[in-house]
Order: sequence, then C-alpha cells, then structure tokens
Amino acid sequence: MLTQIKGLHHVTSMAADAQENNDFFTKTLGLRRVKKTVNFDAPDVYHLYYGDETGSAGTVMTYFPFPHMAKGNRGAGEVSETVFSVPKGSLGYWKERFAGTGVSGLAEDDAFGEKRLRFLGPDGDGFALTEVDGDKRKPFAGGTVPADDGVHGFHGVTMRLRDGGATGELLKYMGYEEIDRRGTLTRYAVKDGNGADVIDLDVLPGAPSARQGAGSVHHVAFAVENRAAQEEVRKALMDTGYHVTPVIDRDYFWAIYFRTPGGVLFEVATNEPGFDRDEDTAHLGQALKLPRQHAGLRAQIEEILPPIVD
Repeated sequence: MLTQIKGLHHVTSMAADAQENNDFFTKTLGLRRVKKTVNFDAPDVYHLYYGDETGSAGTVMTYFPFPHMAKGNRGAGEVSETVFSVPKGSLGYWKERFAGTGVSGLAEDDAFGEKRLRFLGPDGDGFALTEVDGDKRKPFAGGTVPADDGVHGFHGVTMRLRDGGATGELLKYMGYEEIDRRGTLTRYAVKDGNGADVIDLDVLPGAPSARQGAGSVHHVAFAVENRAAQEEVRKALMDTGYHVTPVIDRDYFWAIYFRTPGGVLFEVATNEPGFDRDEDTAHLGQALKLPRQHAGLRAQIEEILPPIVD
C-alpha cells in the first residue's frame, strides 16, 4: 500500500466561457484566481486556477474554458460531484447567497452524517458544500465571501461508476481506507490527510456512459510532497500493471497520469514548486503566464484569448 498520497491536489474541469467561469469561482464562491495561463496542448485556450491564498494543494479547482463548448452528458465513468469543505454552521449563509445570485440546482441533504448543500455550476457542473467541523485550512480572506463562512478547500469528490470493485481496490492501494457504506455510496478516506482526503464511489450498474464536455471533470489529481515521492508512486503503479505517463513538467507542479478501471483519469501531482514560482503571492493570478514552449507566441495568444474582466 502506498503512503505518499495525502489527498487531492486539484480537480480540472472544462467550461464553455472564460468570463462566466471566472465570475462564478471568484465572485460567487469567493475563491482566489491563483493562476491565469493557457492549456499546454491548446495555447489558444485558457487554463484558470482557483483556490486559497496561495493555491495550496487540496484547494485548487482548475478549468479549460473552450469557447462555446457543448455541455457534457452526465453518466458513469466520471467525477460526478466535487465537494468543498465549509465551516460548521455556514450552510445557511451559502443557501441565501446562492439563492440571491441565481445559482441553480440547490438541494440540501446529508451525506455520511455531514450536512450538505448541493448546487450546479454554470455548465451544469455538480458541486456540493459540506460542513466540516475542525478544518484548520484558512479560507481566502481577500475575496467576496467572509472568511468565517468561506471555502476551506476540497472535502473530496464523488465518482459515478457502474462497478466500484476495481476502483475501490485501487484507492486502497493508494492509501485510502474504506470507512463507510450507505446506499449506492462507499466512502474512502486517507488517514491524516491534507483535508481534501475523501473519495465517494457511487455505484450505479445501469448508468449510461458519460460524455465529456463543458461541465465535465477532465481529471482528478492526488497530492504528493515532492518528485521523489511521485517517482515512488509511479514505479509502484507500473509494477502493479498500470500504464502511467512519464513525468510531465506543468510549471507549478510535476504530473503523471493514468486511467482507472472505472474510466476516470487520475493524476498524481507534486506540491512543489507551487504557484508563486513566477509570481509573488500578492499578485497571483493577475498576469497571463505562458508555458516556456509558448512564450514566443505571446502576441498571437493574447490576440486570440478573450479578455477576462475581474
């Protein structure tokens, strides 16, 4: 069993409009945009990162906003819901806030004894806020939401699968423990994790296959401290039979990727070097930063990318 993984690092999804996406996460959810860069493989498309003050691992939601992208179809083989941790007693604030800003899909429920407020993002993305008592991570205090009610970071994600057996075994190998079962859901968690350390598997054998598009999660990334730990994880996964990519430099972390038995794309990302590699903390996310291989195309890229008004 691996011991290097401490929870989630980030979750990356797709959207249809950069401005709408930016407004939802910075103004409605009150997160900080910690990086404005471009897709490594499609530099005419933004890659936007939102999180806490510094973009700590376990807080960062990232998006590829492909202009006018068709919405994805929900189904099996995907992350169906991304769940954020908020302070105990704050859901009343969020319910009123969301109702006043026109957020759709509002529904209150209980998951494994935790009070939740479920809602949809601009592209039909599945989200929830969960009250977590004792989460010591500090919400972003410089945004539109009071820190006393703010988002601490991720609590975890829910994956919708037709069969959870093989993915459950993979999670156990990655250091997660099965801690509860309720209905179609099985909960896994990392002991002494980074706060973003819960994975729920929602097993629905008859669910149709998901089709990716706007509102779909592209991949979910797990956090390791450094490149040495990442290499240990990569070797162990390959020795177990998984096809894992070589290590890829993503400027703000190093990444490896592999496809899970249930179809969800997993990444393992390092906590180093961080989002302050090319910007000081006070100015994170303000300037357009380009990957080194695209630096010579700045004029063309800036002309193509739609402006984002903060």
